[in-house]
Amino acid sequence: MGLRAPMTPTQCKMARVALGWSARDLAQRARVGVNTVKRFESGKPANVSTVTLIEQAFEAAGIEFTNGEAPGVRLHPRKE
Repeated sequence: MGLRAPMTPTQCKMARVALGWSARDLAQRARVGVNTVKRFESGKPANVSTVTLIEQAFEAAGIEFTNGEAPGVRLHPRKE
């Protein structure tokens, strides 16, 4: 696995929309506070450990973060 830049607040919002999750849904899945999610998405700093928990929740749901000139997200639906 190569190194990639940390998830941005915009990527966080994009991933939530792709999954149809509310900020509360994400907070529950990542085991962080809903206010933490909202603060991060508004561009305020977050602890690396918090961002990691959020990224892991998204990745478990099938989100892939893309970087480069146009950072974004890609959804790979999980087969149940």
